[in-house]
Amino acid sequence: MKKLITPIAITAADSNSRTITGRIVTFEETGNASIGKVQFAKNSIEATPVLLNLEHDRTRRIGKTLLIQSTDQGIAATFKIAETTAGNDALVEAAEGLRDGFSVEVYFDEYETLKDGTVRILKGEMTGVALTSEPAIRSARVAEVAATEGEQEISDSTIEPEAQPTEGEDEVEDTVKDASTAETVEAAQSVTANVNAAVGGWTTKPRLEFTAAKYLENTIRASLGDENARQYVAAADDTTDNAGLVPTRQLTEVINGLANTTRSAVDSISRGVLPDAGMSFEIPKITTMPTVAETAEAGTPSETDQASSFLSVSVKKYAGQQTFSVELLDRTSPLFFNELLTNMSAAYAKATDLAVYTALASGATADATTLTTYPTAAELLGFVSRGAASVYSNTQGFARNILANTSQWANLMTLNDSGRPIYMAAQPSNAGGSVRPDSIRGNVAGLDLYVTANVPSANDTDKDDSMLIINPTAYTWYESPTYRLRADVIASGQVSVSVYGYGAIATKIGAGAFGINKT
Repeated sequence: MKKLITPIAITAADSNSRTITGRIVTFEETGNASIGKVQFAKNSIEATPVLLNLEHDRTRRIGKTLLIQSTDQGIAATFKIAETTAGNDALVEAAEGLRDGFSVEVYFDEYETLKDGTVRILKGEMTGVALTSEPAIRSARVAEVAATEGEQEISDSTIEPEAQPTEGEDEVEDTVKDASTAETVEAAQSVTANVNAAVGGWTTKPRLEFTAAKYLENTIRASLGDENARQYVAAADDTTDNAGLVPTRQLTEVINGLANTTRSAVDSISRGVLPDAGMSFEIPKITTMPTVAETAEAGTPSETDQASSFLSVSVKKYAGQQTFSVELLDRTSPLFFNELLTNMSAAYAKATDLAVYTALASGATADATTLTTYPTAAELLGFVSRGAASVYSNTQGFARNILANTSQWANLMTLNDSGRPIYMAAQPSNAGGSVRPDSIRGNVAGLDLYVTANVPSANDTDKDDSMLIINPTAYTWYESPTYRLRADVIASGQVSVSVYGYGAIATKIGAGAFGINKT
């Protein structure tokens, strides 16, 4: 025995009576599946009440059959949706076209194979129906919404034959699922039906009263075979004259090319946890080292007292606020609030990263060799060698990172040796590191590369300190957790949301950064 899963679009969804209606099986209509073409013979499946599940997950039941009828064209059913969170979501998703497909689960063992390879089901047993996000046969589109429970009725004579698809109209998505003892086939055929072709066309239009209630009434009647209602819906769906009755859907995805949460400047130095109190803190720092020198026999040892001081570090607050109406919070998609918090977090990341870059640039040792434009390959190696020596000499620690703005990043990708890229090629004979256009991390002449777009105007393009060589232990970014504060303003009916945190950049050892110098 084999199992066939055939998705078909729903024809009605109503959140008041909590019902979803649609044609769940279409007879004598060929669809494409992973085993080839599949077709249900007339009356090959008995209209049997079944449970409705979500995306073929039998552990997620959301409804049961309220009404099911079989005709010569197919099987139509109405499902009562449970008052659960999943049921509520299913009603909304079905009504708004987000999850508007039925997928019928059928076990069959009687079938024949036609000359063109089509598997024609002769006898099968319907075991379940799933609500899915992938509708297949558009000839059973959403066309009925019941106002109250009990208004939806489907009789043997109400399901009319739909226009058959022409060659080239099928969109096929085939999925094979394994059952324990049976082959599972999911056929996803998408058919676009032409309303005019289905009814043979007409020469006059009815007198139309375009209201939401009237449109709803005629949509229901059209799904039951009323010819005048079909003409009404076709005329109402004329987007030129009645655009208000053809809603524009808004997707849940949000396009944002303005910000991200990357903090390359912060990542290029060491990190620390901010103390639990105070707007400043101190770090002990050795200012004078004891000395050791060659000493003659019975001579007096070298004596230099060690000395220390305290480095004072100021704590700064980074905060942003948004104020909006309580209606916007309560009556819109949760997507709004989630996206708001995401963007405020991105703005926080940008502000803190900019603060670190500014501190590094302001305290960097300027290269004694000045350049007139972007460094060539040879000039870059000279800059790296001088920077490494300067950082080690001044901090007794190694330069490990190189921080560049996007303009210097672009220049690094162009550097070549007789046309062979130095940093872009995978395995060149003269590879000097790795710089990629799809990653802000890499390696340049033995230094870990960090690329940041969070730079002040004084350091953009190829200006001073647009590229910095850094000993990460010479600088530490101390940071608290970020906080979120919400305040309801009763008088104005508004909501204020603030995202904030505390951070401090400590320059532990001077000259721990070495900056490029421009004339």
